[in-house]
Amino acid sequence: MSSITSNQHAEALKVGDFNTRNAAAPIRRVYGEALLKAARADDRIVALSADLTSATEVDLFRDELPNRFFQVGIAEANMMGIAGGMARSGDMPFVHTFSVFATRRCYDQIAMQLAYPRCNVKIVGFIPGLTTLLGVSHQAIDDIALMRALPNMTVIEPSDVRQVPAAVQAAVAHDGPVYLRLSRPDGSPIPDDVLPLQRGVLALQRDGSDGVIFACGLMCAAAEAAARRLAEDGLSVAVANVATLKPLDEAGVIALASRLGTVVTAENHSIIGGLGSAVAECLLEAGVPVSFERIGVRDCFAEGGSTRFLLARYGLDVSAIVAAFLRAHARRS
Repeated sequence: MSSITSNQHAEALKVGDFNTRNAAAPIRRVYGEALLKAARADDRIVALSADLTSATEVDLFRDELPNRFFQVGIAEANMMGIAGGMARSGDMPFVHTFSVFATRRCYDQIAMQLAYPRCNVKIVGFIPGLTTLLGVSHQAIDDIALMRALPNMTVIEPSDVRQVPAAVQAAVAHDGPVYLRLSRPDGSPIPDDVLPLQRGVLALQRDGSDGVIFACGLMCAAAEAAARRLAEDGLSVAVANVATLKPLDEAGVIALASRLGTVVTAENHSIIGGLGSAVAECLLEAGVPVSFERIGVRDCFAEGGSTRFLLARYGLDVSAIVAAFLRAHARRS
């Protein structure tokens, strides 16, 4: 059972503006700032919004570059078609909505109008996985699986706001469709340092000798915390930030898994079709023998609630990662 009290859960469920909820002051819009900076340097960049302009941080773009901003309303499928046409005319569209609407709602349009013709469109989805109060209708727990399955599609999920500017630059630098999966900042202080991101290359955040946790998105911080807790028990655990889920850094995954033997994957997504599946496929096809566990949503829909509550309830918190690593390591021993 979760250690979060009902009072804490009720407090977290108070619904407010997406940009100020649970924060003493308005949250800095790191993605919006990064997109605007990129657009100032590259006049091909245009921004489209499906009636979620402020919640996806593109109000900054709208206010400074109104002639390059397009509000299409609640019409995500049409937005993808419009973006495809704009890309064929030389623009570089960034399209914005919540992750579940950016993928599941308009999958056929993405496949036929963006991925198949390799249009240079960047799909930006916010509040992925269990990071929303709004329940099943807004929880994108299958978006990585959907987008990984599309030929020509790149899938990027930065670990936190420090890696968002590099994720935007990686998307701009790649000539082809990209899906950016972004979590909203939670109101915590944002460090001044930035993290690099190279498309198709994982980043070793922490080295170790007893095993490795491959993580993406907000699970990178949880993986780091789990590694620190395991160190208290004498286990040295590496943490790899897999910010590019497609193309996967297969050489990097194989090298770490071959050296360390115990492997855990951690993702804010279904265990089916996401990071865990990608790593398992890679290692099995390469013939790498490992003891393996996956952390993620276990093939179910989730209720609404605060992120902290949901991650604990559905087995994606630090304690769950520690327990998974200990199980895997025990089998190897």
